[in-house]
Amino acid sequence: MSGVCAMCGTALQARGRGRPRVYCSRSCQARAYRRRAAPPAPGPAAPHPRRRQIAEAVWRIAAEHGLHAASIREVAAEAGVSPRSVQYHFRSKHELLVAALRLLHQDNERRARLRITADPGDPGALLRSIIDELLPLDAQRRATLRVLAAYYARSLTDPALAAVFLHDQHPLEELVAAVIAQAQRTGAAPPALDPDAEADILVSAAVSLGGDVLHGGRTLAAVRRTLDYHLGRLLPPSAKADPPGPAGG
Repeated sequence: MSGVCAMCGTALQARGRGRPRVYCSRSCQARAYRRRAAPPAPGPAAPHPRRRQIAEAVWRIAAEHGLHAASIREVAAEAGVSPRSVQYHFRSKHELLVAALRLLHQDNERRARLRITADPGDPGALLRSIIDELLPLDAQRRATLRVLAAYYARSLTDPALAAVFLHDQHPLEELVAAVIAQAQRTGAAPPALDPDAEADILVSAAVSLGGDVLHGGRTLAAVRRTLDYHLGRLLPPSAKADPPGPAGG
């Protein structure tokens, strides 16, 4: 082998003579040229409308039937495009699934920023707002959780997808840990808590309980009571209580 394609990452076969190969095909070479010729974007570029159309088709199939049903042909039919169009925008099924997952994360982050409006000075309200993003409170969040569940199931038997889905970064847990640590500094949370461990427990519990709601095993009201019980441990009312006054009559 002689490295990988500079456009899509496909392994390249070594040439006997001549200059080493840079692209795996003329199609990748043409895509690279178009990318170089395009003016630089001022910030993160919005996905091509057709790529988004195809990614949204992946989401719908994953939510209803699981990722095993998201073949190139089925995705094309769901998106209302030809299989050739899907293959033009995505070199492989793996690339398609990864791109759809990353776009879903971007959408979720944007929506969460709009919905999480709690006062940073109220750690209880802020933590509830964050955890709400992990619960199926409406049709959009319900569909998103179903898609993520489908990705998780697929990652168990797809090491390449698992490397993307089960990454080493945990931004949500880090955010929750930061809120708990700040609450400790203000006296709203007990100083003996381990913010990182508590964040892992809270996020994992919300994900698991949210899945139970999706399956119909628990009601949303019951899940909220359980999560509120745990939040009550993290932020007990007595943590900021005024110290008792001197005894006397």
